[in-house]
Amino acid sequence: MGIALGLSALLILLAYGLGSIPTGYWAGRWLQGIDIREVGSGSTGATNVLRTLGKKAALAVLTIDVLKGMAAVALVRLWFQTWPLAPIPPAWQNWLLVATALGAVLGHSKSFLLNFSGGKSVATSLGVLFVLNPWLALGALATFLLSLALTRIVSVSSILGAVAVNGVAWGLALPLPFLLFSALAGLYVILRHRSNIQRLLAGTEPRLGQKLTVPNP
Repeated sequence: MGIALGLSALLILLAYGLGSIPTGYWAGRWLQGIDIREVGSGSTGATNVLRTLGKKAALAVLTIDVLKGMAAVALVRLWFQTWPLAPIPPAWQNWLLVATALGAVLGHSKSFLLNFSGGKSVATSLGVLFVLNPWLALGALATFLLSLALTRIVSVSSILGAVAVNGVAWGLALPLPFLLFSALAGLYVILRHRSNIQRLLAGTEPRLGQKLTVPNP
């Protein structure tokens, strides 16, 4: 059991490390020699990359951010299937999945490689959801896309997706660890959009394709 606990802790740290990969920051440095945290919204996520670096860079950042979330949780599922020498009790397995999922989400927005700054954790959360339960991911994604089609505002769509994932989780009667993850991750994503909410209330939040010229303080 001691080995299993040690490996569990290692997997959570690895998930945080995967989430911490600063894709958007590196894209800004490599493509234009800029610190993307100092332009636009100040976020390292795909939306700010789109406004700053263009569509191709944004698509690459979005894809990698989703994949790193998927990889963080997939490693745990792989361990359950292939590591008989350090088995995790079945009652613990969903909790470990959720712990690694939260580690990846936190890593994206609080990257140790960027002095604990980062993005809004939306794309990485989506990647995590696809491995935890694809229906959760599809529910959140469908809500996001429908809202984006109607409002053309990414932040509104992200917030609504974070709310919707809780409704889907309860509707599917998922285990308690998954319900808690949906609530915690959804709330965290919403809190990460505090500056967006302030701009929405002020009527200055840009729509998709528009630039935000004043960076966050």
